[in-house]
Amino acid sequence: MVRKTFVFVIVLSVALLALAACQPQTVEVTRVVTEVETVTEEVEVPVEVTRVVTEVQTETVVEEVPVEVAVEVEKAPLGSEERPIKVLFVPSVEVDAIITGGEVMAAALEEATGFKYEVVVPTSYAATIEEMCASPDDTIGFIPAQGYVLANERCGVTVGAAAVRFGLSWYAAQYVVPFDSDAQTVADLDGKSWCIPDYGSTSGYLYPSVEFLNLGIEPGEIIEAGSHNNAMLGVYNGDCDFGTAFFSPPLLPNYERNWTFGVDDPEIWRDAGEEPVRNEEGRTFVAGGPDEGGYRILDARSSVSDTAPDIFSQTRILALTDKIPNDTVSFGPEFPLSLANDIVNALVDFTASDACLQSICSEEFYNWTGIEPVPDRDYDPVRALMSALGITEEDVFGDN
Repeated sequence: MVRKTFVFVIVLSVALLALAACQPQTVEVTRVVTEVETVTEEVEVPVEVTRVVTEVQTETVVEEVPVEVAVEVEKAPLGSEERPIKVLFVPSVEVDAIITGGEVMAAALEEATGFKYEVVVPTSYAATIEEMCASPDDTIGFIPAQGYVLANERCGVTVGAAAVRFGLSWYAAQYVVPFDSDAQTVADLDGKSWCIPDYGSTSGYLYPSVEFLNLGIEPGEIIEAGSHNNAMLGVYNGDCDFGTAFFSPPLLPNYERNWTFGVDDPEIWRDAGEEPVRNEEGRTFVAGGPDEGGYRILDARSSVSDTAPDIFSQTRILALTDKIPNDTVSFGPEFPLSLANDIVNALVDFTASDACLQSICSEEFYNWTGIEPVPDRDYDPVRALMSALGITEEDVFGDN
C-alpha cells in the first residue's frame, strides 16, 4: 500500500511538471549582488626595516693661537747697570785690542758722564749696523763712512762726530803689493787676486772698487780677510796678489811740516835708508821718532809689524785712492740727543788724554788723535760713490 502511494505521488508530480511547462510563466529573478566593503584595520605586523642613519658629531677644538699683545714694559733707565749704553766697534783690527782698549774708553766715559757702558764687537760691519738698528735708543757705533751711510739709509742712524788723525779729518786707501811685484800702476792689478778687510769697508773696498770701475779694471778672486790687519798679512803671506787697507800719512822729521797729499811719496820715510822699528808702546818709527829727526809710520801695516816685523821690506804701497772722510761716532736713531752731545764732549776730552793711547788712539786700535763734530752732508761724496758703484742695502745685508 505504501509502495502504491509513493508511485502515485511521483506520477502526480510528473504530471504537474508537464502541465507547468506548457503554461506561460512569470519568473522573478533575484540577483544576488555581493558588495565588497573595504575595511581598514590597524594591524601590528612585525616588519624588518633597514634604516640608514647619518650621525653628525660636532667636535669643539680649542687651539692656542699666539697673539701679539702690545704690553708696555718699563725699561730700566738708560745707562744703568741693568741697561748699559752699548758701544759698538767694527772688527777692523784685532778683536782683543778693541775689547781691551774699548774697556779703557768705557771707564773714562763712565767717570765723565756717570753712565754705564758695555763694549760690543759684532762679527762684521753689517752686523754692527744691524745691532744699531735693532737697539735704536741705546747704541753708539764707531763705524766708517760707508757703514754710516748704510746705517743712515737703513734706519736713520745719525752721525755725532768724526775722527781726527794727527790734525787731519781725512784718510785714504792704500794698494799694497809684494815688494817684488811687477805691478807698477793700478792698471796692472787687472785680473789679480785681491785681499779686502770687509765688503762694508770704505777704504778697503768701496773707494778701490769705484776706481777700478772708472779705469775698467776687473780684479780676480776677492778674498774677504776680516780686518785691515788680515788684508795686509794676506799680501805678506802670499795669499793674494794685492790688498787694500787704510792709509794715514806718516809724520815727518821734527814735525817741520805735514805730509802733502798728491805731492809726497806715501813711503817718504824710505829716504832715511833704515828699516822701520816698532817700539814697546806699539809705535813704528824710522830713524827714531819725529822729535828725533825721524819718521812715524801710520798706515795699516804698522798694526801688524809685531807679527810680521819685516812686512815693510816685503811689501810696498803701489798707490793711494782719493781722500776719504774719517770714521764716525754715530748714534742709534732714537738715542737721546742731549746725552749724545754729552758723550761727544767727553770723547773730545778723552782723545786728548794719555788714557786714549791705550784705546782708540793706539796704533793697534784706530789710531785716532781726536774727534770733531761733523754734519751728515760731509758724507754725501761717499753716497755718490756708492750710487756710482750700484751698492745698495741688499748688497751688504742680503734679504734680511
